[in-house]
Amino acid sequence: MNHQPETTLGVIGGSGLYSLFTDGVAQRPPTPYGEASDAVSVGELADRPVAFLPRHGTRHELPPHRVNYRANLWTLHSIGVRRIIGVGAVGSLTADAPPGSIVVPDQLVDRTTGRESTFFEGPHVAHAPFADPYCGPGRKAAVAVSTAVGHPAVDGGTQVVIQGPRFSTRAESLWYAAQGWSLVGMTAMPEVALARELGICYIPLCLVTDLDAGLEVGAGVTQEEVMSMFTANLTKVRRIVAELAATLSADPCECADLAPQPL
Repeated sequence: MNHQPETTLGVIGGSGLYSLFTDGVAQRPPTPYGEASDAVSVGELADRPVAFLPRHGTRHELPPHRVNYRANLWTLHSIGVRRIIGVGAVGSLTADAPPGSIVVPDQLVDRTTGRESTFFEGPHVAHAPFADPYCGPGRKAAVAVSTAVGHPAVDGGTQVVIQGPRFSTRAESLWYAAQGWSLVGMTAMPEVALARELGICYIPLCLVTDLDAGLEVGAGVTQEEVMSMFTANLTKVRRIVAELAATLSADPCECADLAPQPL
């Protein structure tokens, strides 16, 4: 009988990253939360099995507030994923991270509303520790790998997660920057929190596609600008993901111990 190696590493692709393999095997495991954004593709990356899921679907048919985050995370967990590289397109709130930069944030602020954001809805209740939302060792690995392949990453920073799908007003953008926050995105929450509830370590890999409206002197952020910048940097992102896959251990880290237990 053929033994299939356990798929412990998953990659969630953001805007512009809709596939990772040419020969992946598609899977659609059922979940208690409905259908995931798309089929999970399991293939080989850096000589190890890796699961890939496009957050917005392969045709980008799901806006940030309509992504079924619970089904996505449940799907990956059900096939053995214990580490996730979350790729996302973000705007920058500081000139220190211009378009094209890779940022590995260490904090986030949630300003989304109305999203299904927990697996614990009762009668089994649990409270996840979330002071440090991202995987510490995974973050260090991402920063080191980015530097090693010639694309030094900004180490640390706070991403504010907005509801979307609209971009920020200039006033909102200036307010976010005034709080000391450095990035603005639309999908990290509840994705990162759900990973924590499942004991999955989450490693953020953010590509800056634009300067947010408060820093932009022109017409402000546009969809065309974001997608064009991500496409121009897609090779860079793919290389970092592949090298990171080769670096990360298959063994669980301390994030597995942070999964909350029902009361």
